[in-house]
Amino acid sequence: MSKKAKESKKNKPSNSSKSVKASRTSPAPDLSWFLNDRLGLFIHWGIYALPARHEWVRNRERITIEDYQKYFDHFDPDLYNPREWARAAKNAGMKYFVITTKHHDGFCLWDTKLTDYKATNTPWGKDLIRPMVEAFREEGLRVGLYHSIIDWHHPENRVDRIHPQANDPEYRKANQKRDQKKYIKYLHGQVKELLTDYGQIDYLFFDFSYPGEDGKGHEDWGSKDLIKMVRELQPKIIVNDRLDLMDKPGGWDIKTPEQFLVREPVTYNGKKVPWETCQTFSGSWGYHRDEQTWKSVKQLLTMLIDTVSKDGNLLLNVGPTARGNFDLRATERLAGMGEWMKVNARAIYGCGQAPEGFTQPEGCKLTYNASTNRMYVHIMNWGFKHLHLDGFGGKVEYAQFLHDGSEVNWTKQAGAWMSHQSGEETLTLNIPVQKPPVEIPVIELLMNR
Repeated sequence: MSKKAKESKKNKPSNSSKSVKASRTSPAPDLSWFLNDRLGLFIHWGIYALPARHEWVRNRERITIEDYQKYFDHFDPDLYNPREWARAAKNAGMKYFVITTKHHDGFCLWDTKLTDYKATNTPWGKDLIRPMVEAFREEGLRVGLYHSIIDWHHPENRVDRIHPQANDPEYRKANQKRDQKKYIKYLHGQVKELLTDYGQIDYLFFDFSYPGEDGKGHEDWGSKDLIKMVRELQPKIIVNDRLDLMDKPGGWDIKTPEQFLVREPVTYNGKKVPWETCQTFSGSWGYHRDEQTWKSVKQLLTMLIDTVSKDGNLLLNVGPTARGNFDLRATERLAGMGEWMKVNARAIYGCGQAPEGFTQPEGCKLTYNASTNRMYVHIMNWGFKHLHLDGFGGKVEYAQFLHDGSEVNWTKQAGAWMSHQSGEETLTLNIPVQKPPVEIPVIELLMNR
């Protein structure tokens, strides 16, 4: 994955969860499924699962191609069962998935015709992508492919500042003889394979361009021709923002801030745009055996709720082991999220930011479904007996807990209705002293039309 993306320019919240699409001249893909589904599974998998020390292990430890070869030679994920992966994602409430077809180390998970550095030449000997795509489709999830536009294995790809041998003078000096045009042809050829051999692809996640001292940005990847080809091969596909084509119409569809939570809905040139934050269970994308900074189920749900409350999607990553299964820590957290989503999913799917005029209660997050006119109050910090909703007075028809459909009362007794300092009417809900038996309780408000 790339380093942290910078937060976009701020903009005032809108009246609905719908976002303004980026300016473009080519036909825009249908983003309705993306804006509705809100939660997806990211999968980072490759031969870096064998050292189990982060997917950037080649960069971090300055490992040469020759020394890295042992992981290729011993890659044999005998426990690989993509149907189990797909079921785990579906049960967690995820609606789409994205798999790393090739990460920065250049190892390919499919049977590409353009290199021998692929899964079919390892002891495993089979295409990993096809059965995965089929399994997730069978479970009803949409298909997304990740593809790194940099490649630490390809001999013609220019050595840059993040290459494992970036500090080797002789290796960098050889850049003078490298032909980036040959690499561009290779890159485009592989993307064409992926977009023609696996049916409808719903989402393409490129990673990543970094114009600066080492290159010319989109020119290094032939990004203009690449995005044109992508649109022609898969007109319905959604493409992220990492080809260095932000100012080019049709060069991107969604913004993808990484490993941080934005403070407000994401904007570009002063307009709200569709966005997705990609996040990890821990501090690593690939399998990291000794990583200990794992987020709890509540932290993960908080991240999801916060993202949706700002009109965004959450793409949550798991790094499978070298034997091809999910780490127990990941499966436990996916199951925990699934338990919450079973009863609270309608506070996530189809939801976004609350309309203007509704103040977010202290210790709570709001999500809103414009099509059903229902507001959801996610109680992150359980209070005591009363929940004050500023700006909600006279606007609510009915209130209930979402996990069990039990009514939440409000009264017109003294203290139940009041005038807020801002002049807005405050609605006070009477909630039980004891927190309900769900990780984060949600109150559903049916709003007056």
